[in-house]
Amino acid sequence: MNYKSIREEAFEANMKLPKLGLVLFTFGNVSAADINKGVFAIKPSGVPYEDLLPEKMVIVDFDGVTVEGSLRPSSDTKTHAVLYKHWESVAGIVHTHSTYGTAWAQSLRAIPIYGTTHADHLTVDIPCAPPMDDSMIKGNYEYETGFQIINHLKDKNLSYKEVEMILVGNHAPFSWGKTAAKAVYNSAILESVAQMALFTEQIEGKVNRMKDSLIQKHYDRKHGADAYYGQ
Repeated sequence: MNYKSIREEAFEANMKLPKLGLVLFTFGNVSAADINKGVFAIKPSGVPYEDLLPEKMVIVDFDGVTVEGSLRPSSDTKTHAVLYKHWESVAGIVHTHSTYGTAWAQSLRAIPIYGTTHADHLTVDIPCAPPMDDSMIKGNYEYETGFQIINHLKDKNLSYKEVEMILVGNHAPFSWGKTAAKAVYNSAILESVAQMALFTEQIEGKVNRMKDSLIQKHYDRKHGADAYYGQ
């Protein structure tokens, strides 16, 4: 079977991470899925970004089993597999340890919606899933991380189709989208909003959440039925 398309998509998306300042060394990974074939291409584990090539991307099925490739897939592969298996419209996933997003995750705090940059993309705080309980940590850790993400969104009554980013407590950010490129975009937005929120709280320690009418206005002008932002 030919996996050239998703290999190239995953390669191009992974190469954007260092360019956007979202990763250091070999940290982070992007995957690109072919939903119809039930497989995804993902960065190989521990390979420096400057050494990546499309043909080095590893093909894995939605059960986390390697289908094609001579290298070991990312250590986070099982997390990606769980999300793809349960979220039928997602075709790209990103995991980074970007500085500001990870700082909020380590603080176990959702990123509050303080301004219009945030509201252009979400109408809610960027959620932070709590750390997993000990049995999940001691078990199939990366596999359980996927369910920690899924279950936290359910607990908060949030749709993965509308909220395409999350923090995992004491860990780091994950983002997703209908393409790998959109997932990378969401990862960069999360990092930028995380930085702005931190600076906002440093400038003014007691900050009020943005008012609902302004949140909805900014979200609707890009995503609503009568959206008018862009071409």
